[in-house]
Amino acid sequence: MKLRFLVFFLVCFSIQLSFGADFFWGKTGHRVTGEIASQHLTNRARKAIFKLLDGQSLAIVSTYADEIKSDRQYKKYSPWHYVNFSFDKKYGEEQPNEHGDLVKGIEKCVAVLKDPKVAKKDKAFYLKMLVHFIGDLHQPLHVGRGEDKGGNTIQVRWFNKGSNLHKVWDSEMIDSYGMSYTELANNKAVLSKEEIRKIESGSVLDWVNESQNLAKEVYKTANVGEKLRYRYSYVNFPIVREQLQKGGIRLAKVLNEIFG
Repeated sequence: MKLRFLVFFLVCFSIQLSFGADFFWGKTGHRVTGEIASQHLTNRARKAIFKLLDGQSLAIVSTYADEIKSDRQYKKYSPWHYVNFSFDKKYGEEQPNEHGDLVKGIEKCVAVLKDPKVAKKDKAFYLKMLVHFIGDLHQPLHVGRGEDKGGNTIQVRWFNKGSNLHKVWDSEMIDSYGMSYTELANNKAVLSKEEIRKIESGSVLDWVNESQNLAKEVYKTANVGEKLRYRYSYVNFPIVREQLQKGGIRLAKVLNEIFG
């Protein structure tokens, strides 16, 4: 009887996790973006960030916004990890989430960091959040459909275990690749100055629309219940790596603009 109860509990718990409100770039993914951003900072921005974070790296603080989710006092920030709007619309053409979203979260972080009257402690908090949110912006399913919670309710199998489309893109392709965040960051594509400038161009809204367009394609890559394996990673993992690199370059751009 106890064994049956335990099995039932584990199954229910698994289902609850699979249908959670959102996942996120896994820790490795966020750290890749933070590490790449640190390689594109101006000296002035690097010094200001070092001082605000008391020497902690962007890679280390990149997971902070997920770590605080277990503390109820930070619950209000949960909607800031994603943004959902109709695929035939642009951001702002529909009623926004009254509790905020990824775009509003980034705007708030930038405003706080630019305000000379804000205390160091508060600036450090919003800097950590900003590092994370710019990373989330580049996971296309964070700009996915609201009705399936950004792919969280699209159940698939990753090799021989149950998963969902969002989780596959967040962490499972990255984890299966078997590289640390420093290895991934240091083995990124070599880009020309012109290519970097092209990635940096545009606004946060432009990047959101770009991610949503990519999300439309991601939804076409798998069917409910499909078993995803090596072939899926072979085709799609280069896109993940490209998004992580774009996120790092654009995070550095935002930080350089804030800190000079």
